[in-house]
Amino acid sequence: MNFFEHQDKARRNTKLLTLLFLIAIFALIVITNLVVAAFLWMGEDYNLYSGGTRQGMAGFLSYFTWARFGGIGTAVSATVGLVVAAKWFQLSKGGKTVAESMGGSRILAQGNDPGERRVLNVVQELALAANMPVPAVYVLNEERGINAFAAGITPADAVVAVTRGTIQQLKRDELQGVIAHEFSHILNGDMRLNIRLAAMLKGITFVGDVGHFLLRSSHRRRGTDTKSQAALPLLGLGLLSVGWLGGMAAGFIKAAISRQKEYLADASAVQFTRNPEGIADALKVIGGYVPGTLVHAARANELSHIFFGQIQHKLWQVFATHPPLEDRIRRLDPRWDGVVIKREIRHFGPRTEANGGGRAAIVAAAILAGAAAEEELIDADFGPAPEELDSQSAQKHELPLAFIQQSHQPQGANALIYALLLSRDTAVSKRQLSIISQDGIPGLADLVFTLAPAVHELIAPLRLPLLEICIPALKSISAPQYQVFKNTLLRLVRADDRTDLYEWCMFQLVRHYLDPEFIKVKFSRPRYRALRKVLYHIRVVLSVLAHEGSGETEAVFRLAADELDFTSLQLLSSEQCSVEAFSKAVSELADCYPLLKPRLLKAMAFAADADGQMSGTEQEILASMAAVMDCPVPLRA
Repeated sequence: MNFFEHQDKARRNTKLLTLLFLIAIFALIVITNLVVAAFLWMGEDYNLYSGGTRQGMAGFLSYFTWARFGGIGTAVSATVGLVVAAKWFQLSKGGKTVAESMGGSRILAQGNDPGERRVLNVVQELALAANMPVPAVYVLNEERGINAFAAGITPADAVVAVTRGTIQQLKRDELQGVIAHEFSHILNGDMRLNIRLAAMLKGITFVGDVGHFLLRSSHRRRGTDTKSQAALPLLGLGLLSVGWLGGMAAGFIKAAISRQKEYLADASAVQFTRNPEGIADALKVIGGYVPGTLVHAARANELSHIFFGQIQHKLWQVFATHPPLEDRIRRLDPRWDGVVIKREIRHFGPRTEANGGGRAAIVAAAILAGAAAEEELIDADFGPAPEELDSQSAQKHELPLAFIQQSHQPQGANALIYALLLSRDTAVSKRQLSIISQDGIPGLADLVFTLAPAVHELIAPLRLPLLEICIPALKSISAPQYQVFKNTLLRLVRADDRTDLYEWCMFQLVRHYLDPEFIKVKFSRPRYRALRKVLYHIRVVLSVLAHEGSGETEAVFRLAADELDFTSLQLLSSEQCSVEAFSKAVSELADCYPLLKPRLLKAMAFAADADGQMSGTEQEILASMAAVMDCPVPLRA
């Protein structure tokens, strides 16, 4: 599955979406002109109480003029444009805005809910496997249906959300399949398209909202007796009808854009998990589960296309945003006998936030959950107990168990990141610890000092996983706390009056993963259609890789350049490969078209791995480049 071919396809689908949107807007302008002409005709020539007209159809057509058509067209286009811009501005703040608008609550690593810990563990595993930042995870606590979604603009600001029904009903491998499906939407470039689609469709249906407002206004003014106000319900009804037709158009556009993406995401989930039975069984569980994939959140309908499954019953939808459940199962399991999986429904009462309500709230929630929830906690089929997850993660990533435990807490994650940048030079490290002490966080400098020796013992390939597992806890801090953390990080890098490549890589990864969570980020936009347009910048990054890598410098450079068909490209000297030059080159390469980025990174990975082993430094160079370029391709050896 070539994710970047599908990213390019998603970009082309944006053009199709724009075309369908413009057609829908033109149709709205025509229909709105007819409604306004009818309103004016009724207002002057039609007696709403006694009936009759003086001029008939000729009078109606006299109100349908090109001048009025242009004016109404301009008004409708401007209104729709403003609504689209406002909706895009709202949704482009990041995936957390979408999740919170539907009542989602963030799952924190330090929480005590075993089901939520299981979700976090699965998300972390898949993110590290895909070499992308670990997204924040949200739960829709009031939703019993089995559903999930991914939202955001780029992988750096993406979130994954699951319903409470998903946590309660799915086993671990089934949960992996569902979340892997959402990860594929992130990697396929579907999220930006989905947000753009939601913004555009809100613009189309806004005319109907105006009609609804006019109808309500006319109802409140029934005591007045003017003809124009008597005809106001007609205008409101007409615009409401236009909005209904706009909703139909929106449903058609959703279906045209969304359905094939779901088949692709199902197939991609199998590539991630290497287990087709996981997602197939999850779909079979949905087929045998009474609430299905239904979601009742107020904002869910306008974002129905981002979910794992249909959020409404098929009887209420003319255009389905997702393929039929049976078709999805048979594509994953051609030998399926048609039998669904039925499980006991685990009822749960009103939930109190366990993360913020203290021990009493946790106990109360447990009592409300009842015996069925207790049975779930000890059911081995639903995965390991929470206390086993940390040990499994430590073994899998070859990290000390203490590091995994510290990474769940913001202060521990903060200390681990600082320890990664703590110098081995005693004089420099003293200055750095003094800088950390100035943060005013009690015990932080001592914790960094305690963790640093073990962090320094880590071999280079283990430093990236350690950094990445710290990201979710750091996303839970406040914006002012993040500003302090980021400023301290910069001061630690500059403590020795120089910035080496390792420090640049670490800082870029942290900045790229966390900035979208707290500040408005300007994302890269495709500008370069061919690698030859950025040839010098390619020469810089290939030269840096060659000089910093473990292989023979000239050979590594030559392999990468030849793989890109740049046979005449020459290696730059080490003096020309400064951190500043490398940083500028990577920033420019981030503006390449989607299909060019993986080609460049894969050529570099091929050259770095030519001797059979990619060094930790080479992995960090490639990972930091991938992050800055928004190119989450698996690169680890």
